[in-house]
Amino acid sequence: MANIKLQNIVKRFGDVVAVKDFNLEIEDKEFVVFLGPSGCGKTTTLRLIAGLEHPDEGEILIDGYLVNGLSPADRDIAFVFQFYALYPHLSVYDNIAFPLKAVKVEKSEIDEQVKKVAKILQIDNVLNRKPSVLSGGEMQRVALGRAMVRQPKVYLLDEPMANLDAKLRIDTRAEIKRLQHEIGATTIFVTHDQVEAMSLADRIAVIHQGVLQQIGTPHDVYNKPENLFVAGFMGMPAMNLLDAEITSHEGKIVLQLSHTTVQLELSQQQQSHLNANTQNNGYVLGIRPEHITASREPAGRKIRADVHLIEPLGSVNILDLMLGTHQDTQEPILLRVRAHPTFLVELRDTIWLDFKNDQMHLFDSKTEQAIW
Repeated sequence: MANIKLQNIVKRFGDVVAVKDFNLEIEDKEFVVFLGPSGCGKTTTLRLIAGLEHPDEGEILIDGYLVNGLSPADRDIAFVFQFYALYPHLSVYDNIAFPLKAVKVEKSEIDEQVKKVAKILQIDNVLNRKPSVLSGGEMQRVALGRAMVRQPKVYLLDEPMANLDAKLRIDTRAEIKRLQHEIGATTIFVTHDQVEAMSLADRIAVIHQGVLQQIGTPHDVYNKPENLFVAGFMGMPAMNLLDAEITSHEGKIVLQLSHTTVQLELSQQQQSHLNANTQNNGYVLGIRPEHITASREPAGRKIRADVHLIEPLGSVNILDLMLGTHQDTQEPILLRVRAHPTFLVELRDTIWLDFKNDQMHLFDSKTEQAIW
């Protein structure tokens, strides 16, 4: 398989910079997911690697060889698109065999490879059918099979499950992960679905406005976001992000949530990071809904909130809680909490909260970078 290195990649479309100073190294046999909202540059980056677009600046290396000037056919890369792009007049067998026939592989070798791939993908029973009579999941596996049969250095998958229903997405996701481990292929997968990214990736590259925001394992990207964008993008529901300021109360350094009465005492370690890494530009506190505990009784809890909205999701209830109001706009300051479905409350009930101190994140509101 292959090692891929992107060095200072820039891609422009007229006045729009789609990819900005992009640097990333992908190890041999690694499964990397490009994750970000629509229009962030993830597909453009994938197309640059494939050779379907050419960078305006920077270098793309595969196994140490510069490939900027190579055509897609010469890069030994297989691309699986969101739209399956199957040949409707050909059978499943001939669709999968097409790349091998194009390079004039022996007929017996083609037959062996097609049947082997079809068995792995569990579509060996539909080899004689045309794409028009296949289900969405079967068509997706045919597209994967056509890519796999070539045994290329790199697999590039551009939102290949976007057209599948929810259950089929889950099944296909598991299948793709199994296949990637079985084949040991260097794979880059593009999606805007963070659940897909978290479940598939060895590492996730979070992209926003053409800029690589963070690269790391699913655990690190979720639990150690490096900036406000990553913190707010990862998670369902998303991390709570609340304006705050540092102040003192009864001789202690505390974090005061703006326009609320909420004050959070900081540990010595948190204070040391604060002093060492930031100027007083203003702050944003981040805490995930699952890292807040709710109770009907105060029981030592210091944070009071009123129930603003309840979203029952079966396995959990998502509570929108009102902590205060913005003085200028009078808009409510809301906090989302993940609660057990047996925790029953009504609208406008008052409940009490605890924040897990070691799960709080603090960001500089000016630079948007994480402080801790």
